[in-house]
Amino acid sequence: MLSINFNPFPNLETERLILRRVDANDVNEIFALRSNPETMKYIPRPLVKTTEDALEHIAMIDAKIETNEGINWAITLKDDPKLIGLIGHYRIKPEHFRAEIGYMLLPEFNGKGIISEAVKEAVNYGFKVMKLHSLEAIIAPENHGSMKVLEKNGFVKEAHLKENEFYDGRFLDTVIYSILNTK
Repeated sequence: MLSINFNPFPNLETERLILRRVDANDVNEIFALRSNPETMKYIPRPLVKTTEDALEHIAMIDAKIETNEGINWAITLKDDPKLIGLIGHYRIKPEHFRAEIGYMLLPEFNGKGIISEAVKEAVNYGFKVMKLHSLEAIIAPENHGSMKVLEKNGFVKEAHLKENEFYDGRFLDTVIYSILNTK
């Protein structure tokens, strides 16, 4: 079984980005991400309604890092420490050497290759440092932007599950993409 330890917290760097730990100073940006119906359109979770809710979300992210159950990074541009998105490994299953990757970005940064660049780095970290064998991404079938990002980064569609989630009074389909560590 894998031994996962996020202490000290691993900051990551790409050509344009710094992936760093989320902290309470990010509350307004977390609020902007998680309260926006557009950014939450494909994430079946309640919208954040107050900055207090956003602080609770940050506390939940911290708790998962402290217990080595999950890791989230704030996506920032190299020349600006302001959070513009989130990316992380969720539902880590050490016994299966597998985790789920998830991400979101403030709408004004869409279409610039930022998520793709962050995904590449998070996958690299998952395989090289965490020693995972596989990563999965669970997305809404209508989330074509996310499909493109995943396919560009070597993920393949594994499954389309029909009405497997119940949220907000209706059944939703989910699509699972995955990538194997073949190196």
